[in-house]
Amino acid sequence: MGKTLDLTRTVHDLVGDYPELQQVMADIGFTDIAKPMALKTVGRVMTIPKGCAIKEFDLDDVVAKLEAASFTVVNAHAEDVDDGEGDTAGSAEPIANQPQRAETAAGAVQAASRHGQASPAPDADGASARKELLKGFVARLSAGEDLEAVCTDFTRHFDNVDALEIAQAEQELIAAGTPVSQVQKLCDVHSALFHGCTHEELLANAEAAVEAGLSQTETPDSKAKALASIPGHPLDILTRENQAIARQIERTDAALSEGDGALALDELRKLRAVAIHYAKKGDLIYPILSTRYDIIGPSKVMWGVDDEIRDELRSLVADPDGEDWIARAQAVAKRADEMVYKETNILFPLCADNLSEEEWQQMRRDMHQYELCLIEDAPEWEAASPDERTAPAAEQGMIRLAGGTFTPQQLEAVLNTIPLELTFVDAENINRFFDESTPKLFKRPLAALGRDVSSCHPPQIAPMVLGIIESFRQGRADTADRWMQKGGDPVLVRYMAVRDHNGSYLGTLECVQNMAFAQEHFRQE
Repeated sequence: MGKTLDLTRTVHDLVGDYPELQQVMADIGFTDIAKPMALKTVGRVMTIPKGCAIKEFDLDDVVAKLEAASFTVVNAHAEDVDDGEGDTAGSAEPIANQPQRAETAAGAVQAASRHGQASPAPDADGASARKELLKGFVARLSAGEDLEAVCTDFTRHFDNVDALEIAQAEQELIAAGTPVSQVQKLCDVHSALFHGCTHEELLANAEAAVEAGLSQTETPDSKAKALASIPGHPLDILTRENQAIARQIERTDAALSEGDGALALDELRKLRAVAIHYAKKGDLIYPILSTRYDIIGPSKVMWGVDDEIRDELRSLVADPDGEDWIARAQAVAKRADEMVYKETNILFPLCADNLSEEEWQQMRRDMHQYELCLIEDAPEWEAASPDERTAPAAEQGMIRLAGGTFTPQQLEAVLNTIPLELTFVDAENINRFFDESTPKLFKRPLAALGRDVSSCHPPQIAPMVLGIIESFRQGRADTADRWMQKGGDPVLVRYMAVRDHNGSYLGTLECVQNMAFAQEHFRQE
């Protein structure tokens, strides 16, 4: 009978049998479904009659054109008499057998298509239809459906979809009012998008991208890889840490499989270092994506998963007993492994596609405040000197400091609020600042400002003060403490050397604090 097209079958399957059909459909006007990415996604649930309904093409006219291209068409109008009690060939799932899902977004799309109604028309890459399917998966998970069943359907429809698109869909779900806790469930599912791919499949996908002309445009994924190849760049550091985390997960899994409880506990303790890596994301990445670029999905969803992994690891290490301990440990190790993959394929490309060079540089400077996670050292990034860490540009009338900005009024109030009596003596031994907090243990007349510090101390005390300052100036010491009684209370006077980033001496800060509160605290204990 030659080339027979059964129109109850999906476009994906028909093109699989007759590759030349793809170009024929493009010539007819199905330009979207003829694209490789759309064919692999929407094409798996789309039939030619459904496509005609969406495109508002006359089905009989399309059939005539297919027959003119040497195809024999059968079952062209089979869907018109479908009684709704079962899916047409190639639909995503048996909706009739899952009535509770009929109200989900994905079920609505499939049901509408099955009855010839207009479902949301896909955009250039079929993204709209895929987002509707994702909403359906979230609804199924929220209804308590088995995770593996959802993963199976998810992988069938999204095995080659760009991970960034899924992240964007998650964001739209949150923006539309879906609770983050529900979308977070999808975070554990969409890693199946990657983990089910073999090396050969990934190569095939890359070849398909080249054929589609995607290689001519720099993608977020390629940007992320390029940035990660720069020694000392934040993505280089985070990628190195992820590689170390993956190795630690392998060691943990091996110990758990061997049944060596002591070794497994020790490896799980080491895995807890992921908290350092997650802290960097929580402080340096998620807030930027959320507040500056309105990318709220990954920031909220991944952040929640990070916290759950960290908390579960802490719980397992604190209480290594219980019949389900090994199962829980294996589960959390798997979740940590999934997070490595999500960062590589979703989070890092999102950052690469949005963050500016200045933001990357500031992130690298801020990273110096954090320990490294499971790696020994990390190179510096020449473009981001740690000595240049500065806050965003200050508005007019603001005082700009490396750690932020103040109005003069705010800065003065902050200094007066610190529960210490503060005195700053500059490098020339001149009194430059007294705080104005009251009451004071030691009076600080404003008339003393601009005078040599030795003139403000009794003759028997001045040599001691000058000796401390000189030890700071010479680099022999950085602090000096003096304890005394004042009004029956213990008082600590602490002198501290003030130095710049290069270690050059700028002056001395004297801090006076009544320690009676601490004495009373420990007395009560």
